[in-house]
Amino acid sequence: MKVLLKKDVDDLGFAGEIFDVSPGYARNFLIPQGLAMVATDGALKQAKAWMEQAAARREQQRKEFAALVERLNNTTLDFVANAGETGKLYGSITTADIAAKLKDELDIEVDRRWIDVEGKSLRNVGVHTVSVRLDGEFQATGLKVAITASDEEAPAKAAVAEAEEVEVNEDVAEEEEAEVAEA
Repeated sequence: MKVLLKKDVDDLGFAGEIFDVSPGYARNFLIPQGLAMVATDGALKQAKAWMEQAAARREQQRKEFAALVERLNNTTLDFVANAGETGKLYGSITTADIAAKLKDELDIEVDRRWIDVEGKSLRNVGVHTVSVRLDGEFQATGLKVAITASDEEAPAKAAVAEAEEVEVNEDVAEEEEAEVAEA
């Protein structure tokens, strides 16, 4: 079945283009979603205007994506997480965490499924390079994620050291009192 795309469809084509698709795909998905219409003679005349508008939209989108790729490639996101002595995180930094940080810090809204990390999540302290797929032809491959271990043990160690110091001071005070009592 020949259809004329009204809007850009991922993995199929751009608005204004004509494609031969299965009748079920056209009737059950493309046409009800308003993404396409049956390619009739009248629709083909409309296609020319849509193609011009779509081409202008795609060109603008290409410029925006190119600027966004450049911005992402020059960005380092900093995360602080709990980690063991070996540098392995107790939790992990997921693609959802990276997407949220991009939204908070850079005001860039990216779907977590567009972010590709080695494996499904980052589980070690260090600097990791991740890629962000923006479109079929645009992919930022230089986004850096720096993970540092949180220093939660430092306050605990300080509290233990302070407690030991208090005990030592109490022992010294008791010894001084004992010496004063003997004298």
